[in-house]
Amino acid sequence: MVKTFTGKHPLIIAHRGASGYRPEHTLAAYELAIALGTDYIEPDLVSTKDGVLIARHENEISQTTDVADRAEFSHRQTTKIIDGESKTGWFTEDFTLVELKTLRAKERIPQIRPKNTNYDGLFEIPTLQEIIDLVKLKSVEIGRNIGIYPETKHPTYFQSLGLSLEEPLLAILQANHYQGANAPVFIQSFEVSNLQDLSTKTDLPLVQLFNISGKPYDFVVNGDNRTYADLATVSGLREIAKYAQAIGIHKNLLVPRDNIGKLLSPTSLVKDAHTASLLVHVWTFRNEDLFLPLDFQENPQEEYKLFFSFGIDGVFSDYPDTAKQVILDFAKSCKEGFPPQQTFQDGF
Repeated sequence: MVKTFTGKHPLIIAHRGASGYRPEHTLAAYELAIALGTDYIEPDLVSTKDGVLIARHENEISQTTDVADRAEFSHRQTTKIIDGESKTGWFTEDFTLVELKTLRAKERIPQIRPKNTNYDGLFEIPTLQEIIDLVKLKSVEIGRNIGIYPETKHPTYFQSLGLSLEEPLLAILQANHYQGANAPVFIQSFEVSNLQDLSTKTDLPLVQLFNISGKPYDFVVNGDNRTYADLATVSGLREIAKYAQAIGIHKNLLVPRDNIGKLLSPTSLVKDAHTASLLVHVWTFRNEDLFLPLDFQENPQEEYKLFFSFGIDGVFSDYPDTAKQVILDFAKSCKEGFPPQQTFQDGF
C-alpha cells in the first residue's frame, strides 16, 4: 500500500468520547466529542452473553455502571482471571444485552473528575451499532465524516468463551458500508494474533497498540518471549508493518519520564515507525496535572505542542477541544505548517 508524507494536522481521536466532560463510553460522551471537533471517536468493545458488541473500558463493569447497587444482580458478582489477573466484580459476558440496558453509566474516576458525577445514572451502555448510528447522523449534520476507532478488548479471553470479538465487529462494519483501506475506521488491539488474523480478512486499517511495559497477552498464552519493547525496535516495527498500518503508543515510549515525572530526551520511535511505513498515534492526553509531566503542570497545551513537534499522526485525547485548539494555534505559529506526518496517499 503506497503512502506518502504530508503536512496535514494530526488526527484527534476522542478517547472513549469526550471523557473529560462526560462519563466515558456513553453516547453523550461521543456526541460531545464530535461537537468539540474530534476526527474519530474511540469505543472499547467487549461482548455480552448473547454476543452483542458494547462499549465499556473493561468487561468488569462495577467501576463504570451502577451494577453493584442493583440488588437483582448481586448474585452475579464473581471472581475471574482476565489476562492473567484476578478480578472480582460483574462481567459483561454474564449479562444479556437486555439486562445490561437496565444499568446506567457512572464516572469511572470521580475523585479526579467530580463534575462528571453530575451525569451518573443518566446514560445507558451503548452498542456498537448505536454508536455507528450516532456517528452517521452527526456526520450528516456537521457536513464532515467522523471516523470510529474501535478497540478489541481482551480478544484471547473472549475467544476462549466462544464470544469472539472480531467476526461480529467485521460483520457490523461491513453492514454499515465501512470497506477498504480509506474507510474512516481504525481497528486496534494490544494483542498481535487477532490483528494478524484480521489482516487476512479485511482491508480496513489496523493499529498495533503498545503498552509502556509487559507483553501482549496472546504472547503469554503462546509462550512467545517478546515484549512490547521488542515490538518497538526497528525489526519489530518492520514485522508489524506486514499486518498493520499504524501503531498506538503510550506517551512515555516516545518521551520517557524520570522518577519524579520530568521529561527526558525523546526516543527515535516516530522516525523508526515512519521508516517502516507505519502511522504513529499517541495516548492518552489529559488536562489534569495528575497525568501531565512535571514540565507542563497546569499547561496541557504545551504537552500537545511538544508531541506535535515530533511529527506524530494522531493523539488520543480525553479533551478533544483542547487538542483542537492547540492544533489551530500550532498551525498558525508554524510558517511551514505541521512537521511531516505519514498518511495513506489518497488520504483519510
